[in-house]
Amino acid sequence: MDVNYELYKVFYHVAKTLSFSEAAASLFISQSAVSQSVKVLERRLGQVLFTRSTKRVSLTPEGELLFKHIEPAINLITKGENQLVNSKDTGGTQLRIAASDTICRYYLVPYLNRFHQTFPDVHLKVMNATSLQCAQLLSENAADLIVANSPNPALNHSMQIETLKEFSDIFIANKTSYDYSGAELSFAELSTLPILMLSKHSTTSEFLHEQFLYHSVELAPAVELSSNDLLIDLAKIGLGIAFVPDFCVEGKTGDELYIIKTKEQLPKRKLVLAYDGSLPVSGPTEYFLNLLRDGT
Repeated sequence: MDVNYELYKVFYHVAKTLSFSEAAASLFISQSAVSQSVKVLERRLGQVLFTRSTKRVSLTPEGELLFKHIEPAINLITKGENQLVNSKDTGGTQLRIAASDTICRYYLVPYLNRFHQTFPDVHLKVMNATSLQCAQLLSENAADLIVANSPNPALNHSMQIETLKEFSDIFIANKTSYDYSGAELSFAELSTLPILMLSKHSTTSEFLHEQFLYHSVELAPAVELSSNDLLIDLAKIGLGIAFVPDFCVEGKTGDELYIIKTKEQLPKRKLVLAYDGSLPVSGPTEYFLNLLRDGT
């Protein structure tokens, strides 16, 4: 069946917004043109795709079925167009990577260095965001790949997700200010102490809140920040007990900081690589993916 792509594009925008006027605004055409295009598509397919009333528009079962197939196709075309535009804007190939400040500093830097040595002419765009925000950037095709914490509710089945490493989260403190060496503190006991942790809109914060809730303990942090490095600095001067990933303090514990042992065991988390597996990747991008996979 020969159906013009433009008709499917109009259908997609109406189905997405459930509004002929909003679809018209998105496509920069008149509302009557949108309505006419939908009628033409319905006539060619021999199916009614929308139920129309004076107040609302809704998809028929046939329309919902078509939308499930059209949406990924439109998204794939849009992503391909964006890749071409980005390549043109940067004068050549670019690689867009999104990761949190902590992951960039303590995990990605060596890989970025090796990549740059091998592909000095490829434009590297590194975007700093929380792991939740990184997943959103990938969904919006604003990043080619991300390295993020998992569990992460923003990661979804449309993404290709690969585990890079496991890590543990730990509580650290200044021994002079909080000397619990040789002891194991329960979450209930920890909750009475000033906890320093990442802000609410982070996977790390969500994780710790869930763990405390699972053990029926209310968590009310004394300090919430957006930087693990700053949390470590505050723990060093005795302002509280910082909750951070273990790879942030490798080689840093000793005279100033020590790890507080807990009675309840925290599950390990993962660093994961995520990208859109439905899109072809350039040679440099594939090289960077393999660097991360090899872990060397």
